[in-house]
Amino acid sequence: MQKALIIIGILILLIGLFWPVAKELPIGRLPGDISVKGDKYSFYFPIVTWIVISIIVSLFFKFFK
Repeated sequence: MQKALIIIGILILLIGLFWPVAKELPIGRLPGDISVKGDKYSFYFPIVTWIVISIIVSLFFKFFK
């Protein structure tokens, strides 16, 4: 349990340090993401972005098992 908490803490720290750079990347607006804009509303569903992130995370866990 202690090892897992340390790893989670390190991951949160790395995400926090990487966040200013990550905001500038075009992740989240990929072709295939669903975006609907109306007069008084807007809806955005990043389906392709989630698929890409899922593939990357799956490969990460497969290689570093």
